[in-house]
Amino acid sequence: MEKPFLEAGQCVGTHGVRGEVKIHPWCDTPDFLCGFSTLYLDEQGKTALQARKLRVHKNMVLGLFEGIDTVEKAQALRGRTVYISRAEADLPEGKWFVQDLLGCKVKDIDSGAEYGTLTEVIPGAGANDVWAVKGANGETVLVPAIPDVVLETDVAAGIVRIRPLRGLFDGAAVEVRDAD
Repeated sequence: MEKPFLEAGQCVGTHGVRGEVKIHPWCDTPDFLCGFSTLYLDEQGKTALQARKLRVHKNMVLGLFEGIDTVEKAQALRGRTVYISRAEADLPEGKWFVQDLLGCKVKDIDSGAEYGTLTEVIPGAGANDVWAVKGANGETVLVPAIPDVVLETDVAAGIVRIRPLRGLFDGAAVEVRDAD
């Protein structure tokens, strides 16, 4: 089940003396987080922070929020996770939230063999992301998340279908057979 509110970053400090909050974004880019008018301090969306201004500064997001107008009030948010509303997010076609990918079964698109479960998405430093896939044997295989490898993603069904690079999963897949 998709969560209605998603973790998007963490308050890591203050900036200046007027209550600006420094947020370390957990998004592909800090600009994505700046596109929201409301951030939340809980995964139920009960505690809202109405943004007066969000801006990028050195790969961080600096935010001015209603009711947070002193350094002391901003400092009280340090360590808190901020959430976004899924309903307010506009993802481009072919993009998914990492939180939705985690736990998906990874299967071979040609044979149907199951390689394991996607347990972590490791952001690429200027290149592609890498997916950690934990197999039934407990071993983790790192899979490049590139279009030639990742061919179908169905987060609603919890399945990702890939065509792995040669040698990546030699002997690690579990055969899947239809019941007679």
